[in-house]
Amino acid sequence: MRHIHHATDRRFRPLERVWRSVFVDVLLHDVNALSMSKKTVYLTEEGFQELKDELHFLKTKERARIADTIAEARAKGDLSENAEYDAAKEEQGKLEARISKLEDTISRARVVDENEVDDSKAYILSKVTVENLNTGAEQVYTLVNEQEADVSEGKISVESPVGKGLLGKEEGDEVEIDVPAGTVTLKITNIAR
Repeated sequence: MRHIHHATDRRFRPLERVWRSVFVDVLLHDVNALSMSKKTVYLTEEGFQELKDELHFLKTKERARIADTIAEARAKGDLSENAEYDAAKEEQGKLEARISKLEDTISRARVVDENEVDDSKAYILSKVTVENLNTGAEQVYTLVNEQEADVSEGKISVESPVGKGLLGKEEGDEVEIDVPAGTVTLKITNIAR
């Protein structure tokens, strides 16, 4: 009876790749699970709906598309030298990680009614007008959760350096914030909903 040494036998390379892929997926899932915090995620109704829509799209359309890609690559034969198969499996791992993150975020989400936001201090969903005391420039920021942040629309995350610096402050307060370009001093000139 012939002894099979799987490390050198080409027939076992696809299995090794699958096991390696499974191991990486499990490891990524554990790392993601540890990094996901149990803090409440405050979102607008619009932001919450966008996350739900993205999750639905990924679970229905993207999973099916990637499954088809994997099936096509698998049909081409030898998986040990099939770059398309490897790329599709990697894409599948990233997709499942994104789905897991969205599910976690949605499970911790609390929709905030913008009309109930207290405008005496800068909180999530506050529109904060600041004057950069270093340059004299004025800017309006809406403080949002990181999932809704979009700098081009003036929406900054409460987890960003500027967002953290403004959070809980009142009109007239001056705050020094460390940003990648150095330290900036901002004066809050207005807080609104």
